[in-house]
Amino acid sequence: MKRLVIITVGKTHSGKTTFAKSLEQQLPNSLVIDQDNHAEFINTYYQTLLPKKGPNAIKYAITQTIVNFAVHQTDAHLILCNSNRARQGRLDLLAHFRNNGFESVLVHFEIPDHILQARVVDSQRSKAIFRSASSFEEVLIRQQAESHKNGMTDPIEGEADHLFVIRNTEDIQPVIQSILQI
Repeated sequence: MKRLVIITVGKTHSGKTTFAKSLEQQLPNSLVIDQDNHAEFINTYYQTLLPKKGPNAIKYAITQTIVNFAVHQTDAHLILCNSNRARQGRLDLLAHFRNNGFESVLVHFEIPDHILQARVVDSQRSKAIFRSASSFEEVLIRQQAESHKNGMTDPIEGEADHLFVIRNTEDIQPVIQSILQI
């Protein structure tokens, strides 16, 4: 059986989680893996293990453990619902899945910053995922600043087997339908 890995790429509040959950409901035998869930779990139960600064190694380790289990112990299609904005990290992730026989799909959320700004101001999402930020607005400002750093690039054709771009909510269902046809 052909297995898919669908990897979302985008800034906070661009619709990655909503898209992933909707796709999971429509794609039989699929599983969403969302690092925000892992961050909230760690922040709730294992706060003393969090690094004071630098990468959140425990969050990445938990995510990698779950991904490895899903890859090797299930036959599910995987939907990775993370920002995945750093090109090298994205390429490494894609290579890992390619080496494990997956067909890869990138879904890039290219939502204008003014829309994201309005969404973070009105956000009702839990802040329990935060380690150092105090608001989603702060996260968005950091992501906007990082966009100009080396390595933070939008996906391009050829990175994955398939690339889709979502620019507004009307693009979501047609992209899901295209993925279901793969």
